[in-house]
Amino acid sequence: MPKPLIGLTTYLADAQWGEWELPAALLPAAYISCLRAAGGRVVLLPPDAPEAAPDVVARLDAIVLTSGEDVDPALYGAQPHPCTGPPMRERDRWEWAVLDEALARDMPVLGVCRGMQLMNVHAGGTLIQHLPETVGHHGHNLHGGHFSPHAVTTVPGTRIGALLPGTRQVATHHHQAVESLGAGLVVGARTADGTVEAIESTRHRFVVGVQWHPEMAFDSAVVHALVAAAGSASGPAPRGAGERKVRVRSASELSEATPVS
Repeated sequence: MPKPLIGLTTYLADAQWGEWELPAALLPAAYISCLRAAGGRVVLLPPDAPEAAPDVVARLDAIVLTSGEDVDPALYGAQPHPCTGPPMRERDRWEWAVLDEALARDMPVLGVCRGMQLMNVHAGGTLIQHLPETVGHHGHNLHGGHFSPHAVTTVPGTRIGALLPGTRQVATHHHQAVESLGAGLVVGARTADGTVEAIESTRHRFVVGVQWHPEMAFDSAVVHALVAAAGSASGPAPRGAGERKVRVRSASELSEATPVS
């Protein structure tokens, strides 16, 4: 059997290598390494026109919405906090369209950090824009440019709870988090301060988001579960296979969204 093909979204940013400094599609190599170690093949999905998403997603077996910049607060009707980064609207529109198409096909999806937050906003939820103001500490992002360990406790009866039962240490680096939960989602894990650390869909066979970074542990049960779900079907599911009972904005509507004032 061929290995499942997993699409990973990427940054679009200026980068420097050798004599060159040019716009580049970027992704930490740990994502690629951990998915290969779990038995998957990897293809990178740099930001593209939203209307390209159906053609791209139709060729894949699963999607990973990766980490990165803050989600544009305009997408959940909020004004930007002073600590919120500048909006990356091209990436937001592309990943929204990719997620739309993956859900319509009931394709396995894993959201990591920003990816989980985008999943929640896509389902109609909101975000805490600067977590230290809510929890009173910086334990979710202790050192800039470094991952820090902290404990999460999973919820029994959830998919994440079955994969990672009890309390364990994970690699964290985030200053935003889920505030109100989107429709059709349940909480799969929290930290001791109450921060939501995992979410999952009740309407799809494998749609999971984690606030931590499973790519930093090559034996991650979450990554292995994604690859197993991607390989469990003979190919990508036909569009419309996943029942969608909640209406979300389309990629074309997103392109017309403007920041709130």
